[in-house]
Amino acid sequence: MLRSKRTVGKLVFTFIAGAVIGTLVGKIIAFALPAGVVKDFFLLSVDPSVGPTILDIGICTLTLGLTLHINVIGFLGVVIAYYILRWY
Repeated sequence: MLRSKRTVGKLVFTFIAGAVIGTLVGKIIAFALPAGVVKDFFLLSVDPSVGPTILDIGICTLTLGLTLHINVIGFLGVVIAYYILRWY
């Protein structure tokens, strides 16, 4: 039986790196474009969030939350990262 070279850590790192690089490229492109429909398209994003959740254990209080800012180019970055990962 052949063992896959892909580990969960490698998959997660690749997709997060693709999302971060894609989001940064999207922000740079949106910054360079004049106001209009194309700029609005690049700035279009979805912001799913969880929290805040408060954990009070008496001696300290911990507040947890997570928000993801995913734009169109960030999603494209994840797709490109998946395509590149197929070759490794």
